[in-house]
Amino acid sequence: MTNSSRLTDSETATHGDALACVGMLTKREWVRFFRQRNRVIGALGQPILFWLLFGTGMHSAFRGGDQDFMTYYLPGTLALILLFTAIFTTISIIEDRREGFLQNVLVAPVPRWTIAAGKILGGAAIAWAQAMLFLILACAVGSVALTWGLAGAVALMALAAVALTALGVFFAWPMDSTQGFHAIMNLVLMPLWLLSGAFFPIPAPQAEAGVGQIVMHWVMRCNPMSYVIGGLRRMLCEVPSSSSGEALPFWLPGLTVCWLVSAAFLVATLVAAWRSVSRPVQGDLR
Repeated sequence: MTNSSRLTDSETATHGDALACVGMLTKREWVRFFRQRNRVIGALGQPILFWLLFGTGMHSAFRGGDQDFMTYYLPGTLALILLFTAIFTTISIIEDRREGFLQNVLVAPVPRWTIAAGKILGGAAIAWAQAMLFLILACAVGSVALTWGLAGAVALMALAAVALTALGVFFAWPMDSTQGFHAIMNLVLMPLWLLSGAFFPIPAPQAEAGVGQIVMHWVMRCNPMSYVIGGLRRMLCEVPSSSSGEALPFWLPGLTVCWLVSAAFLVATLVAAWRSVSRPVQGDLR
C-alpha cells in the first residue's frame, strides 16, 4: 500500500514538472515577443497596411458579387496575421538552440513533448491575440457586423493559430540557421496563403473551363488554409447559404466542411511537430 502510494506521488510530481515546463515556455514566448516592439508592429502593421492599400486599390477591378474587395479581403488579412505571426514566432527555437537555452531544457527531467507544447501554445496565443486586435478594429470601424458568427470565427482563429504554430515548429526544429528558415518558410507561406482564396477567389468549377483553371481550382481546393479562410468568410461576411439558391461567383466550401478540414489540419500539424521534436538533431549536442 505504501509502495503504491509512493508511485502515485512520483507520477504526479512528474506530470506536474511537465506542466510547469509547458507553462514556463509558453510564458517565455509571450514575454519575449511583446518586449520586441518592432516584431509586434511588423506582424500587425503590415497586414493592416495591405488590407487598406489592396482594399482601396482593387475595389474597381474586383468581381465578387455584392462584396467589395475590402470586405472580401478581410478574412485573408486575419489569416495573414495568424500565418506570419504563428510561424515566425518559432524562429525562437533556432535562437534558443544557438544560445544554449534549448539544450538546458532538453537535459531537464521532462519529456520532449513539453518543449513542443510550450512553443506551440506560446506562439499560438501571440498569433491569436494579434488577430483579435485586428478583428476588434474591424468591428469598431463597421467592417464586421456584431453577430453570433463572431464567436465561431474567434474559435476557428484559435484552432488555426495552434495548427500554424505547430507547422512552424515542424520546420524550425531540425534547422540551425535563421536564414534557411526564412527561405523555406517564404517558399511555403506565400503559396499557402495566396492559393487559399485569401487574395483572389477560388475559381468555380465550370464545364467550359480550361485545363489551367481546373488545375488551379483543385490546387486551391486541396489547400487546408482555403478552409480556414472559407470558414472565416462564412462567419464574418454576408455570404448566401446553399439553401438560398443564390449562386456564388466563386467556389466556397460549406461551414461544416471548413471545420472538419481545419480540425484535420490541426491534428496533422500537431503530430508532425511532435514527431519532429522527438527526433534528436545535431544541434541538441552543442
